[in-house]
Amino acid sequence: MAQFIQQVINGLSLGSIYALIALGYTMIYGIMNLINFAHCDILMIGAYVGLLGSSMDLGFIPSTLMAVVVCAILGVVIEKVAYRPLRNAERITLLITAIGVSFLLEYTMMYFFGANVRNYPAGFFGFGTFKFHGIILSSDKLLAAAITVVLMVILQFVIKKTKLGKAIRAASSDQDAAQLMGISVDKSISLTFLIGSALAAVAGVMYGAMFTANPLMGMQPGIKAFVAAVFGGIGSIPGAITGGVLLGFIETMVGGYISSAYKDAAAFVILIIILIVKPTGLLGKKTNEKV
Repeated sequence: MAQFIQQVINGLSLGSIYALIALGYTMIYGIMNLINFAHCDILMIGAYVGLLGSSMDLGFIPSTLMAVVVCAILGVVIEKVAYRPLRNAERITLLITAIGVSFLLEYTMMYFFGANVRNYPAGFFGFGTFKFHGIILSSDKLLAAAITVVLMVILQFVIKKTKLGKAIRAASSDQDAAQLMGISVDKSISLTFLIGSALAAVAGVMYGAMFTANPLMGMQPGIKAFVAAVFGGIGSIPGAITGGVLLGFIETMVGGYISSAYKDAAAFVILIIILIVKPTGLLGKKTNEKV
């Protein structure tokens, strides 16, 4: 029983990070019908900015805020420079552009900072571990889950209750109608990139602090977060959250009870099954409302 609870805690912490990243994928897809593969590299840059903050003896919160600001600005710049001029182009053109931006970010970071793996200082995130009835509770994993829950609640409030959120939902549902109602679609899309990139920055700092940082670090969690978004229903915010948490649980259970060699494959098996059985995902619906 203790081992099962241990795996549940591990799955919750890992799944919460996947959910944060998946939110960026699903929000951008919901408003632009674009799979932004550069999103995972925003996470990587957030991790490096957080690492820079730790080298300046800044704590977790100041370093994360610095990463959020940098990544939010970067996300908006990428949208304006790389995606906005191609907004009316074919989907494949946007997809290829996203892949190109991803490679550009990865190898630019590799050129300036090298390809070496970097570690955050001990104690940067969390305050150690403690045992409870044979269960090892790691504070960084608990904090990761708690921070994710808080951010998701804030995001849901912004999307559902504020004018900015309503503008994003309107632009996601029908851009032409939104423009006729006086809503700036350009600003709505930029805001979506800003929010998604900010969430990726937080996930990047937590992921880098819990594991390691390197210029290609975003690929694995980024791909899994994409699977989580498809699993839950691409374009659905509750779906991204549900898919991320469930994927984290499944991955840790496979690693804990079957073999750690198969835990990465579990994500892609899920993707294949979902695409065959229910292509819209668990919470996805065949409607025009995507966010």
